[in-house]
Amino acid sequence: MDIDMLLTTTRSVRRKLDLERPVEPEVVTECLRIAVQAPAAGALVSNMRWLVIRDQATRSAVAEHVREPARAALARFGHLVSPGTLASGRHLLDVLDRVPVFVLATMIGRPAGPGAEANAFYGSMYPAIWSFQLALRSRGLGTTITGWHLDGHADAVAALLGIPDDVTQVALLPVAQLTSTDFRPAARPPVESITYHERWGATR
Repeated sequence: MDIDMLLTTTRSVRRKLDLERPVEPEVVTECLRIAVQAPAAGALVSNMRWLVIRDQATRSAVAEHVREPARAALARFGHLVSPGTLASGRHLLDVLDRVPVFVLATMIGRPAGPGAEANAFYGSMYPAIWSFQLALRSRGLGTTITGWHLDGHADAVAALLGIPDDVTQVALLPVAQLTSTDFRPAARPPVESITYHERWGATR
């Protein structure tokens, strides 16, 4: 798979996660080793921490903390997304505890404030998360970013997993092998229609 194909066809995978086949620990470690090479703010690069969760009872407990706020949000905002996306999200919630591996991306510390500080803090983790997703895809695995538990359940998950108070949870990624690799570029607006030149709204 060439790099352009990898970049344009790596999707948020919910329905095509294989719930039966195991995920080898070495593969996750290899993908994380790639992920930590992503760009990050120099002062924050050493604050990155990953928590890999394989124990079934722990995954089930974490999944419950994801489901409650997620289902409430889907009931409230589900009309804003396509029926397919809504169904895909609901499916993931139904089977979440059966996904073989969870990877929780975290950062030591808290954003120092809004604006540039928050941008640097979260911006130092999300490139690594995306690199992790790309590395998984290139090896026949998939995932999707979830963060529903951060809405009111982060403290409970922290207590469950022994996460210190000064650590910020950024995203939970359920990881599994893929049941299909038939992914295509998604429908997106033409780049010319969303790109301005020199001034807001100015097109060539």
